[in-house]
Amino acid sequence: MPTMASVLEDPTLERHFKGHKDAVTCADFNPNRKQLASGSVDKSLMIWNLAPKARAFRFVGHQDVITAVHFSPIGNLVATSSKDRTVRLWTPSIKAESTVFKAHTAAVRSVAFSSDGQRLVTGSDDKSVKVWSVHRQCFVYSLNQHTNWVRCARFSPDGRLIASCGDDRSVRLWDTSTKRCINCFTDSGGSATFVGFNSSGTCIACSGADSTLKIWDLRTNKLIQHYQVHSAGINSFSFHPSNNYLISGSSDSTVKILDLLEGRLIYTLYGHKGAILTVAFSRAGDLFASGGADGQVLMWRTNFDTKSYQNVLQQHSRRSSPDPPPHLTDIHPRGPHLHRPQPAAVQISPKVADTQSTDPHVIELGQTNHDTTLLSGRTRLAPTQAAANSHHSNGWPAHHVVSSGVEAWTEEESGGRPGLISGSQTGAGGGGRGRREEEERGQTYPLEVVSGHPSGLNSTLRHIVQQLDILTQTVSVLEERLTLTEDKLKECLINQSQILKDVRASLERRRTESEETDGSPVLFT
Repeated sequence: MPTMASVLEDPTLERHFKGHKDAVTCADFNPNRKQLASGSVDKSLMIWNLAPKARAFRFVGHQDVITAVHFSPIGNLVATSSKDRTVRLWTPSIKAESTVFKAHTAAVRSVAFSSDGQRLVTGSDDKSVKVWSVHRQCFVYSLNQHTNWVRCARFSPDGRLIASCGDDRSVRLWDTSTKRCINCFTDSGGSATFVGFNSSGTCIACSGADSTLKIWDLRTNKLIQHYQVHSAGINSFSFHPSNNYLISGSSDSTVKILDLLEGRLIYTLYGHKGAILTVAFSRAGDLFASGGADGQVLMWRTNFDTKSYQNVLQQHSRRSSPDPPPHLTDIHPRGPHLHRPQPAAVQISPKVADTQSTDPHVIELGQTNHDTTLLSGRTRLAPTQAAANSHHSNGWPAHHVVSSGVEAWTEEESGGRPGLISGSQTGAGGGGRGRREEEERGQTYPLEVVSGHPSGLNSTLRHIVQQLDILTQTVSVLEERLTLTEDKLKECLINQSQILKDVRASLERRRTESEETDGSPVLFT
């Protein structure tokens, strides 16, 4: 029987946030350690302020599922991507200012800042990876060698590389200076769902719909670790800043914590109902968040990182049913090998440890389509506060978990594989069920924001927006072609300049030879 964790170094569930009306697809911590952002199938961005009793902000603006969220390095901006083919930059405050980036021609699956905060990288169903300038607020260039949907793209910590992965089962590594693909790893058994660099930039990891997680060493371009500890597809993972640990979230309803130095699974965490779609460590590594099909965000305290690494290993050795010793192949030099789950892994069915987890007061911010003003290809959203809509209601059933929209999301994310993602999965043995039922009693949910404009006007505005989207896509295609044309013209000018130099040199030689011939003395005999 798996043991229940009992030592203080085990992860503990500190808070849970409920405010989304559908599955939570993405989450990220603000580097200032004061906020947590989450995006959802309900098309809204939530900014949870971590101070006790603080208000939460709901940002409305996207017209479809929000697929990714990422804070800038200094925390003054937060970027979101969406299936509405746009990327938005938000100010994470009550001002709710938003700037829209449009260049993709299909759903945008991923967005991330560079470490200097000057660039964004996005991945899309249009099979492209695009790089954007944050300061100039414009599209810069595309990377176009994927042959299927791009699921995720990330900058390396030094900004010199981009890693991307997708449904073509490949992980590609790009050089940002030459804009060329410099490496491609193609040994994935299914769609590659998520990719990321460790904090030192020496390794990349990739998760797959085939429930595997692989780690490559970029210094040798070799696979060094291969984990298969989940029973369903892995949707997200996050490296701990120390590079010693990694958390992963899966459609099997569990969060798992891997010890990368020992090469083994150390914790399995239960707490969500249904698929877990996102996990993320805070920048300091003391907290991590998880979100999933049950529409809630859980915030955990790592605890195991409060002691030195050796002390953690000693603590695990005293467990009644510890994990077996690490693989011999994890002792350097490492070779590619598979790690499978062990029945003795420490399992945790959490309970909220404090009283800060009551639903925060939610302030509705942003506007719907009819309030959007287009200006030079960008959209600015002025702040509006729907005070009447921020009241709480107890009208929803306590066990409302997943709407039809979530089922569509999870089915698509699994590549149409039936049974891979289930909205009704629970932890082993129903772990944490009593806690969840206890928490759900008396839960409150914010009301929907309802537009009072006539349906005919809304229909006309939607049609206008669609036409503007088409124009925007056309302009983006023209921009790319113009860039290519400029490169060709530059190349032609360089060649022409070289030809002129050669011609002038040739003429100069001939003139010199002619002068020498004309000036030579004539000999008479």
